Amino acid sequence: MPGRKLHVGLAALAACGLLEMHGVAIAAEPPETVTFSKHVAPIFQAKCQSCHEPGSIAPMSLMTFDEARPWAKSIRARVSTRQMPPWHIDRSVGVRKFKNDMSLSDAEIETITTWVDQGAPRGNPADMPAIRPPAAGLYWQAERDGFGPPDLVIKTPDQTMPALHQDAWWRPLVDIPITEPRWVRMVEIRPSNLAGRKILHHSIAYQVLSPQNVDAVNTGTGRGFGGVAANPTVDDRVNRRQQLMEWAIGKGYDRFMDGTGKLIMPGEKISWDNHIHAAGEDITSGAELGIWLYPKGQEPKKRSYLIGFSGLKNGPGALDIPPNQVSHTEGFTVLREHTIITNFQPHFHLRGKAMMVEAILSNGSTQVISYVSDFNFNWMTNYIYADDAAPAFPKGTIIHVTAWYDNTKNNKSNPDPDQWVGYGDRTVDEMAHAWMNVVYLTDAEYEQWLADHKRPATTERQR
Repeated sequence: MPGRKLHVGLAALAACGLLEMHGVAIAAEPPETVTFSKHVAPIFQAKCQSCHEPGSIAPMSLMTFDEARPWAKSIRARVSTRQMPPWHIDRSVGVRKFKNDMSLSDAEIETITTWVDQGAPRGNPADMPAIRPPAAGLYWQAERDGFGPPDLVIKTPDQTMPALHQDAWWRPLVDIPITEPRWVRMVEIRPSNLAGRKILHHSIAYQVLSPQNVDAVNTGTGRGFGGVAANPTVDDRVNRRQQLMEWAIGKGYDRFMDGTGKLIMPGEKISWDNHIHAAGEDITSGAELGIWLYPKGQEPKKRSYLIGFSGLKNGPGALDIPPNQVSHTEGFTVLREHTIITNFQPHFHLRGKAMMVEAILSNGSTQVISYVSDFNFNWMTNYIYADDAAPAFPKGTIIHVTAWYDNTKNNKSNPDPDQWVGYGDRTVDEMAHAWMNVVYLTDAEYEQWLADHKRPATTERQR
């Protein structure tokens, strides 16, 4: 195959940087040098700096070349394996469009890895974009993403966690400062100071409802264990607390689907559930809830409900994770209404490894909704689906949550692989929740949704 041999020969000469044509040596055009100033710094500013700046949660700053250069090999390892930025959802299955996607594109990853492979050069300082000033203390991620400051901020009293102490739960009751009904379009929870990031494991803001707001209670799902009653009374619903938001380490905000939200009423309160753990130093902190409201006159037509879809079919008491092995559990929840699912946030503790959420249709076929294969305890990332990508399912569909746990020494977060682990609220215990906001549709609305999205009534794959 002489043609092929000639092609290979030319390629070899090109690789050496030299071609001979008509007796004249011609240098092959070298690949462009990727520099920090021109190519890498803009990526870091857009995707990394919010954490990698002085005073933020990352262990080092990446604002300047001098700060980033010593970490070049580590940066390459983290971005090439998609450990950083913390966007751990499997991009090959399920929903693939998100409102809050912080991940690097394939081209951005190639730029960073090429920069490191070429020796991580600085380049021309004149190519460097203007350095964005670091945040002066705490910030709201939603505000950084362009939504402006919250309309309301509701704070807990502070609580002191000693340097060495058992896990503690702080459950204050705080008023919602409104004088008329208002609709919520977005919420975000954060520790009340920078030091609080070290001790606040999770914070749940429950809404203590007024009798006029009983429709805020979810009745559209049911489980075999601990499920919602089929026909709860009004009194029963008043006594329940809807979850306005669940926050855990590394999570951002909950942004509800356009045209949906949560209604808050005068006289209602926030019942907090703050889980704090010791960090080796005395720390005093609390939590605060930012609330973004719909403008008056633009109230949504639909409510959004936050549900912790369980990965434990036999209830929390049945969770029993043996030492030194990988194990799994699964849970099933029936949709009693036509349902749009608008986000996915897997929740584990230290042994969590992976979580898959699937829809089981009435004909037995299944559809993957989302899958996180490399869960990271320090990043309880919330994946908010784009409105045109959020899936809808008919009533009777079963939401199947499968959870995997790595209780071996290969799990770097594992404090002791020789321990049996059960369900519990402590950091060293385990859980399995898929936190998802849902919106319910009437029969007519579901048929219209199918028509608008040009999808058949079932868009599943057959196993």
